Amino acid sequence: MQKRSDQTRQALVRAAAELIANGRFADAGLVNICRRAGVSRGALYHHFSSTAELMAEVYAQAQARTAVLAEQAFAGAGAEAPARFSIALGAAMREEYLVRAGMQVGPDGTDGPPRLRDELLALVHDRVTQGAPGAAEPADLAGLSDLGELSDLGEIGAHREIGELAEPADLADLADLAVVVTAGLESLGYTDSTWWDPKTTGRIWDTLRPLFAAADQN
Repeated sequence: MQKRSDQTRQALVRAAAELIANGRFADAGLVNICRRAGVSRGALYHHFSSTAELMAEVYAQAQARTAVLAEQAFAGAGAEAPARFSIALGAAMREEYLVRAGMQVGPDGTDGPPRLRDELLALVHDRVTQGAPGAAEPADLAGLSDLGELSDLGEIGAHREIGELAEPADLADLADLAVVVTAGLESLGYTDSTWWDPKTTGRIWDTLRPLFAAADQN
């Protein structure tokens, strides 16, 4: 009985995530979720007190998944870490509806900031600024939201132009650049998933690696 209950709960999470990933946050309403999951409204309310609580679970599961990606990426050499994370995140967004949906959700189950996207961009900025490798714990993703205002590409570009970079670039410059590239690829992928392809992402990062490598040597 418990196994069946767990399956129903996860079916609801999957339904909500699929609706968001393949459409918009607004598409994941009560009726649509229940229809896609093949359950009644009563079943949804048996497992979640509201659709917001269900969305918060979508966020939690996506956050746990991306925390693993961050831990793996930033546990190694510092110069390569931003590229590793950006490539891994793009691949996950292309292949995993849960991650694609979770990026648009915040811990409170709404699509208001800070969303998981904002937290991950803040994580990238923080790790590059630190200039040292280290595993990212899940708590890092939940607490880093101070760069939410920089998650828009236009604002980041106005904050610091890439053309200002010089070798050796300082860590603040590289942190901004890493956020610009990660955010740009994430945004472009919604209209053309090729931008999430590891080959495309890797090719773009190949042009930037010398900047990060030069800073890592200083």
